[in-house]
Amino acid sequence: MSVTPLSATELKSLLEKHAAWHLRGDGKAIERTLKFADFNAAFGFMTRVALHADKADHHPEWSNVYNTVEITLTTHDCGGLSGRDADMAQFIDTAATAAGAD
Repeated sequence: MSVTPLSATELKSLLEKHAAWHLRGDGKAIERTLKFADFNAAFGFMTRVALHADKADHHPEWSNVYNTVEITLTTHDCGGLSGRDADMAQFIDTAATAAGAD
């Protein structure tokens, strides 16, 4: 299945709607760092995102150190950002708020 990259207008809208995300220097990914109360809260958040990502068949690139989770979203199938990343950013933002992330 072919995945279409976001247009410049769609990318602008994505970044306006999700202000906590930042465009990576090469313009092919968005990134966000989240801080939680502790490791348990961070890991619980990652578990919720992992379950959703598996169902969506779109997985984030991420790392976790204690209470901090760093996330990168990109769509390798189109060499940049797609609607899949916009949908995942929305889910992550909602899950992060529910988990009390800063």
